[in-house]
Amino acid sequence: MSNFNRRQFIKTSSAIAAASALPFPMINIRTAGAQANTVKVGILHSLTGTIAIAEKSVVDAEQLAIEELNKAGGVSGHKIEAVVEDGASDWPTFAEKARKLIEKDKVAAVFGCYTSASRKAVLPVFEKSKGLLYYPTYYEGLEQSPNIMYTAQEASQSVIAAMDWLMKNKGKTFYMIGSDYIWPRTTIKIAKAVLAKGGGKLVGEDYYPLGHIEFSSAINKIKGAKPDVILNCVVGGSNVAFFKQLTAAGITGKNQTVLSLAVSEEEVSGIGADNTVDTLTCMGYFQSLKNPANEKFVKSFKAKYGANRGVGDTLECGYISVHLWKMAAEKAKSFDVEKVVAASSNLEIDAPEGKVKFHAANHHLWKHARIGTFQPDGQVNMIYESPLIEPNPFPKL
Repeated sequence: MSNFNRRQFIKTSSAIAAASALPFPMINIRTAGAQANTVKVGILHSLTGTIAIAEKSVVDAEQLAIEELNKAGGVSGHKIEAVVEDGASDWPTFAEKARKLIEKDKVAAVFGCYTSASRKAVLPVFEKSKGLLYYPTYYEGLEQSPNIMYTAQEASQSVIAAMDWLMKNKGKTFYMIGSDYIWPRTTIKIAKAVLAKGGGKLVGEDYYPLGHIEFSSAINKIKGAKPDVILNCVVGGSNVAFFKQLTAAGITGKNQTVLSLAVSEEEVSGIGADNTVDTLTCMGYFQSLKNPANEKFVKSFKAKYGANRGVGDTLECGYISVHLWKMAAEKAKSFDVEKVVAASSNLEIDAPEGKVKFHAANHHLWKHARIGTFQPDGQVNMIYESPLIEPNPFPKL
């Protein structure tokens, strides 16, 4: 072996050794074809437990996006291989599975989590192991991580617009109810600040554990308080019991304004459309939106999973997460986390929800707030749409 070849061999061997120590393959897309023809990504959601009602379908949407991208050539010729893990509605399990995906499976990115509790559980894992999480659920804000891309609305992009619209159109006395963890509590905290600023009055406030199914006490208090508006921040399977018990108590969308911040078309499929008809929801996306990207998305989803399947906000956010990662990786010409994140700054996408883009610095998307009324078929008739709202995960209240 010549001296030149020996030096080149040592240099190449050192590079390979360094690369093997990384949490996932650091592949330059321009030369990746000679090294590998697949790239692994993780999907981490609750397939079992109380949050599965909301998360299972997000997995379907993310897998649809991966299938579409693979049919179109993958990511610069790399076929995407998904490793699916079940967080089981248990936060330590989420952390354990996130560590496995990053350190053992060496995925380039993870699409996952739903509740803020699950995201908070995995955040230190992603930061320590230098992984990349795309988080597709509306949440409370108050967070910014170099290792998380937030593809749904933070609280200031939904509850502020919702409260302003409600006080203008539906009244100023509110009863607020939510599940007992960080997203409902922070969202309601913001709602109360907006309410106080607007001269409104809070007539009741309740929180219940995730999975709670007995709401008779709260409903009796609501009946006694006679609020203009019930602001609902109950999450997951508990909404099935909450809405059924409201209906049984004679409280419906026909005689009481109820606006939910965590109920989309997909949740209604589990709750029952007869229990939600004429109630309101505030989301960034509705299945009924009229634009070519949404029509294609809904048609593809139903063709794959069934004509009766509903498509909701977090499904759409999970779907565009995969496409945004692909766009950023190809722009960066790399799967390296720092390069993908840098390439995401101001990245735009013609999404089913309309044209949205990542903020230049804070990893959140500019979003619309949309308010609509649930119809007898479980779909939403949109009655209000805001302009694009700049993400502000640390609002001054």
